[in-house]
Order: sequence, then C-alpha cells, then structure tokens
Amino acid sequence: MYPNLYYLFQDLFGLEIPFLQLFQSFGFMVAISFVLANITMVMELKRHEKSGLLQSKKVRISPETQKKQREGDFYSAIVVGFLLGFKIIGVFSFPDAFSDVQSYFLSAQGNIITGVLAAAALGGYRYWKNKQLPAIDGDKVEEVHPYQHMGNITIMAALFGLLGAKLFHNLENWNDFIADPIGQLISFSGLTFYGGLIFGAVTVLYLGRKHSIPYKMMLDAGGPALMLAYGVGRIGCHISGDGDWGINNLADKPGWLSWAPDWMWSYNYPHNVINQGVLMENCQGNYCYQLGVPVYPTPFYEAIICVTLFFVLWSLRKRIKIPGILFSIYLMLNGAERFLIEKIRVNNKMDFLGMELTQAEIISFSLILLGLVSLLYFYKDKPKEA
Repeated sequence: MYPNLYYLFQDLFGLEIPFLQLFQSFGFMVAISFVLANITMVMELKRHEKSGLLQSKKVRISPETQKKQREGDFYSAIVVGFLLGFKIIGVFSFPDAFSDVQSYFLSAQGNIITGVLAAAALGGYRYWKNKQLPAIDGDKVEEVHPYQHMGNITIMAALFGLLGAKLFHNLENWNDFIADPIGQLISFSGLTFYGGLIFGAVTVLYLGRKHSIPYKMMLDAGGPALMLAYGVGRIGCHISGDGDWGINNLADKPGWLSWAPDWMWSYNYPHNVINQGVLMENCQGNYCYQLGVPVYPTPFYEAIICVTLFFVLWSLRKRIKIPGILFSIYLMLNGAERFLIEKIRVNNKMDFLGMELTQAEIISFSLILLGLVSLLYFYKDKPKEA
C-alpha cells in the first residue's frame, strides 16, 4: 500500500523524497478524478454546442469590469502564493512535520519568510502578465461558451461534494463523531461517496442553471463523468488502504481466477493509511500496520466495475436521443453496483423498517428506484422535447 506518494516512489523507483509525504495517495487520486470528470463534461458540452443544442452568449465587458477582474487576479495570486510558501515550502523549516503531515497542515506552523517571498513572486508575475494584456478603451463584447464555465463549476462541486461526503460519513458513524467531534470534522479520512454525490450534484445543477445550461443536458453530461470519477477515486481508496475494504476472506482463490495475483482475491492491506490491524515486523515509519485477517479488496473491484460502466455510458451517449435518459441509466447502474458490493463490504448497519441495512444500501436502492421513475418521466416527456 502507498499511504502517500513518498511510499509509491520509494517502492517503484527506490527514491526517498520526504517532500512527497505531503501528498496523500487518496487525495491525489480524488484530484485526478475531478480533473477527468471536468474533461468529460467539457467534451459533452462542446458536442452539444456543435450540434446546436447549446448556444454561446455575448457578454459586454467595460474598462471598469476589466480593471476589477485583473485586480482580483492580482490579489488572488498574492493570497495563493502566501499559502503555498507558508505551508508547502515552509514545511522544510520543520523536519519533524514529515512524520505527521496531517498535524502540520492543521496547525499554525509555517514559514512567514517563504510565505511572503512566494506571495511577492506570484503576485509580481500576475502583475507582469496583466501589463502584457491590452487594456480596452470602451465596452468590449466577448463570446462565452457554456463549457467555459465548467472549471468553476467543477471546483465548487468538489468543495461542496467533499463537505457532503464528510457530513454523511459522520452521520453514518455517529458514535465516533460524538466521542470526538472536532477530530472527526478536521480528519483527512472519512468520506462517504453518496454524500459527495448529492451535494456535488445539487451544486452542478444550480450553477448550470445559473449559466443557462438545461438541467437535463447537465445531468446527461454528468452521468458518465460521475461514474468515471467514482471509479478513479476508488483506486485511491485501494492503494492507500483507507478502510473501505471488504469483509474477511479466508476462502481459497477459485480456479477461474488462477491467472490473477492473490491480492485480487484476498488482501491484508499492509501499510494502510488508517493504521488498522497488527504491527508489521521490521517496519519503520508511520504506517506499519496490516490486517490480521485478509479481506475482499472491494475498492479494487469497484474501480474495475465503474470504469467499465463509464465506457458503457460513454458508448450510449450519442445513441440516446431523449434528454435525461442517460442519467437515469447511470442512477440505476450506480445504485445496483453499490448495493451488490455492500454484501461483501465492511460497513455500519442500521435498523430500517425492521431490516439491518447500511446507509449505502438504503441510498443505493433509492437510486435504483429514482432511476426507474426518472426514466419513465423523461420518456413520457419525449413528445415535449420533440
């Protein structure tokens, strides 16, 4: 397992680069998943605009507006530069920080000097770039395409998605939250996908409507993107060993899986990021635990399944002509995949209508029903679309 990129480079290339301990494997893969989701949605919005289903807008920019935009860019560069210099570059002033990166980032520690220097460098660069851009004398009309809004929409969806994921995780693990509310809230671990899905989807739809992108089109563009992002995010869960693994698996590997390495069937997640299990012999560092009993590597299974389902949805997107149908299919596929994987996955159960179910089982089953209902609704709405 690779709790952070330091372990990855050490294992693959034999390089020990302490700076890489700042980059957690799970967070790194989540960042990649958001980038890939943004790329797929941009591609879809471009396709719709090319086909005439979306139109660009003419935006009038005055000299005063241009000046405010450039001033905003300048001050933003200063703030970002200071934060990078204070924390990221400043970490080299605190060698002990590499042994507990989480505590360092959540503390007031940092280097003021490197923060000021980085702020001056980034602010100066932004000032120089602004000077290179021509200033307008009068009002100027610019053409803005719908896909150009996706960068900001993705950032906002990521922020609110992470907030929702954290909220749902604490609701699912209420006893842990009550025991240590502050620790649970600021912890880097503990995210629930469906919380992120709900909060992120609402954010995307709201901002899409704000920029005059039809909600059905936004839904259909988001379906494949969400499936891909989830699959890539699960790779981060697997390689970091963040606890989203399956139940104990001591069964012998079946013959039809003889071609696969043993860890694909049963795995004990050595060096897992949450330090769960038993202490490993002759191990040094912060992550020296592995599970005493091997388990099903369910994050790996989900990564394979969801990336495959992404290609299924991607192949269907041009064939389905009724807006909203593709997203309905996504809901049903996502709900079915998660509902089935829960059968071999470790999770907290709750009493629901006399049954013991996990939060994910309840939500995933609800998504299947929602997908069926929305499928009928969008199909019934077909004449109006025509």
